[in-house]
Amino acid sequence: MVFLIYVIVKPTRLLCFCSDRLEFTQLAADHRAVNLGQGFPDFSPPTFIQEALREALSGGYQMHQYTRVFGHPPLVRILAKFFGRIVGREIDPFEDVLVTAGAYQALFCAFQALIEEGDEVILVEPFFDCYQPMVELAGGKTVHVSLRPSQKVEGSGVPSSGDWVLSPEELASKFNPRTKAIVINTPNNPLGKVYKTEELQVIADLCVRHDVLCISDEVYEWLTYDGNKHVKIASLPGMWERTVTIGSAGKTFSATGWKLGWAISSVHNMKNLKIIHLGSVYQCPTATQEAVARGFEREYELFGTPESYFQQLPAMLHQKREKLASCLGAAGLQPVMPEGGYFMIVDLSDQSTEDEPKDFTFVKWLTKEKGLATMPVSTFYSPEHRREFSQYVRFCFVKEDSTLNAAEDILRKWSQTQ
Repeated sequence: MVFLIYVIVKPTRLLCFCSDRLEFTQLAADHRAVNLGQGFPDFSPPTFIQEALREALSGGYQMHQYTRVFGHPPLVRILAKFFGRIVGREIDPFEDVLVTAGAYQALFCAFQALIEEGDEVILVEPFFDCYQPMVELAGGKTVHVSLRPSQKVEGSGVPSSGDWVLSPEELASKFNPRTKAIVINTPNNPLGKVYKTEELQVIADLCVRHDVLCISDEVYEWLTYDGNKHVKIASLPGMWERTVTIGSAGKTFSATGWKLGWAISSVHNMKNLKIIHLGSVYQCPTATQEAVARGFEREYELFGTPESYFQQLPAMLHQKREKLASCLGAAGLQPVMPEGGYFMIVDLSDQSTEDEPKDFTFVKWLTKEKGLATMPVSTFYSPEHRREFSQYVRFCFVKEDSTLNAAEDILRKWSQTQ
C-alpha cells in the first residue's frame, strides 16, 4: 500500500488555548488544594485492565515495538465489533476506526481534517474549552448556541442537567451555507446533560437538511445515572455517513493518563483524519492498545450484566454524586444534578466584581483561602456569553471518598462562618 503524505500549510495564528483551565490547575497545585477541579479519578483503574497491561508488557518483543499506524489490529477489531452492535451496523475495523493519543487528538484530527478556511462550526455551549481554539487553528469560525435552563415550576424538585435545553428555533438559525459541522458533547462537560433521542433527532434533521457534519464527543458515554441512557447520534437515520464519534479509553476504564482514544466514522471521513494522525503522532503505544483491546473484549462478553465494569462504574459514581450534592446543599449551595459524566455544577449566590466573572472570583477565593479547588463554568462559554453564565462553578465527584470527605469538611467549616 502506498501512502500519500500531504503537507497542510496555514497562516500563523496566535491562539488563546485553554489558558483558563491551565491557570486554575496551576492555582490548585500552588495551594495544595483538595482538587475537585480537574476531571480525573484519584483512584486506580479496575484490576482487570491493570492486569491486561502487565500481561501485554510481558508478552514478548512485539508489545514494545511499532504496531499498525492507524490502530493496533486487536483494538480496532473489538472497537468495530463493540460499537457496531450499539449503532446497529457493520463497522469496518480497518477503514472506519482510528486510534489516537486520547480523545483530545481525535478531536484535533477531526477539525484539521474536515474544517477548511472560512468554514463555520456550531458549538453548543457549554463546551469543552479545546473546541474553539482547535476550530480556529484549522481556519474555521465558531458559531455559538447555548443550552439554557428551562423554567421549572416552583417546588418541582432539585434542578437537573436535563432541565437545560436547546431552543430548536435558535439552533436552526445558526445553520447556513457556510456551516460545515456542529459539535455536540453527550454526556456534557461541565453540565452533565445527557441528550435524549428526540433532542438528538432535532440536531440530526438539521444536519441532513443542510448537509452538515456532526462531531460527537462521547467520552463519558458509560457514565449515566438515574436511568438515563446514552444514545449515539450516529445511530439515527442518515447520520452514520456524516458523524465522527469520539471516544476515550481513559474515561472508559478510569485511566486518563493512558491517553488513548479513537474516532469512528465512515471511510470517506476517516481518510483525511488518518492523514492528520500520520503527520502528527504517527501511532499510539502498542502495549496500552493491547490492554484496552483486552478490556473491551471482557466487556463485550459481560455487556449488560452486573459483572460489567460499564455497570459497576456508574453505580459507584452515582453514590459519589449523591455525597457531593448533599455536602454542597448543606453548605448553602444549589447543585444541578448531572444525568451523566464526571461533574456537577452549582449555582452561586451573587459574588461579582467589575473585573472578572463571579465564578472566577469565587473559585480563586475558595482555592486560596479555603484550600478547595474547583473550576469556573464561564470558561466553558464563548466570550460573548461568559457573563450570562458566570453564576456557576464546576465540581468533580469522581474522587476517593477520602477526597470528598476532605472537601465536605472544608465546605462545612465555611458554611458555619457565613
